[in-house]
Amino acid sequence: MRIAMVSEHASPLATLGGVDAGGQNVHVAALSTALAERGHHVRVYTRRDDATLPERVPLAAGVEVVHVDAGPAESVPKDDLLPYMDAFGDRLAEHWATEPPDVVHSHFWMSGLAALRGSADAPWPVLHTFHALGNVKRRHQGAEDTSPAERATLEPGVGKRADVVIATCSDEAFELTRLGVPSTRISVVPCGVDNALFTPDGPVAAHGEGFRLISVGRLVPRKGVGTTISALAELVARGRDDIELVIVGGSRDAAHIDEDPDVQRLAALARRLGVEGRVSFRGQVAHTALPPLLRSADLMVCAPWYEPFGIVPLEAMATGIPVVAAAVGGLIDTVVEGVTGVHVPPRDPAAVADAVEALLADPELRRSFGAAGVARAARRYTWTRVAADTERVYRRAAAARPARAAREAGRA
Repeated sequence: MRIAMVSEHASPLATLGGVDAGGQNVHVAALSTALAERGHHVRVYTRRDDATLPERVPLAAGVEVVHVDAGPAESVPKDDLLPYMDAFGDRLAEHWATEPPDVVHSHFWMSGLAALRGSADAPWPVLHTFHALGNVKRRHQGAEDTSPAERATLEPGVGKRADVVIATCSDEAFELTRLGVPSTRISVVPCGVDNALFTPDGPVAAHGEGFRLISVGRLVPRKGVGTTISALAELVARGRDDIELVIVGGSRDAAHIDEDPDVQRLAALARRLGVEGRVSFRGQVAHTALPPLLRSADLMVCAPWYEPFGIVPLEAMATGIPVVAAAVGGLIDTVVEGVTGVHVPPRDPAAVADAVEALLADPELRRSFGAAGVARAARRYTWTRVAADTERVYRRAAAARPARAAREAGRA
């Protein structure tokens, strides 16, 4: 199959850990590569954000990234990209007039707008993965939500117009039905983990004699790193003087991490709580350099306010690290309570501290959780399996497309 991936702000070539670079970038890159390994040809269309980028860049065998001119050729926050989506869609239509795909798979709601515009009257199906839903974001962030106001009406429209919406977890599927997306057009296929890179055996980053907690991902407030720092302070107040917290992520590398506004905010919190000396910020870390850091930790803490899926806990599980996870979104599916980790309420530092304290006191339980995590990641969340499941959804959508097109033509 000729597969067109559309990912307007999340290029698979981007450095991870910045404000707008995270799980979606990993998802698009890994899924595209795994589909190509199954014999498909994949093109990933992303917005050009640098004038020096070539139009096409090989990503892997059978996968190339196409930089599409839409708006200024410079970095633009994703929440400011909506005005350029019509142009993005028009450029996609031009590409697809000469290089037609068999299926289109868009990622994030604005990519969906562009993919649907570029596919007007086309014979191929458009499938869509949201990665995050605006109504959930507004519910948890309120006035701090920076999404454009138009998202409230445009995003549900993407779900209703797409041939299939691929949800990444059961919680998201439920939210989609509340938005009016017919359940018959929702398929659940999770994100995956690179089990060849994230393994329990391999190099281990240096660390001190005490226990190490690790937090990995973007440092925006909703990711809950502040909750983890507050939990650390609670543990210290209880007399635990043998714990450090390593925080990976941010918009700068390690040499310039102090310039990151989110790091400044979190460092100020650590100072106020008296744990500044126990918290280290590592900045952006290459994906290939992450496993040694994970192996150096005794526990991962992943405490977001909400989380559409969350690839990082899977990466910890694949390396044999137990996870203390907020019981939200995709983390409810991936982290099995009492088997691979512990669920805690979101935005509850005391609950995080309780879970961490109990696990640090029980090395045998940590080993059991770690082994179960490795097994679960290998059984359910390899990109090979995710790609196979996604391919089946593509083929069903392609087979159903003529019948749906006929029905819609009859209603016109």
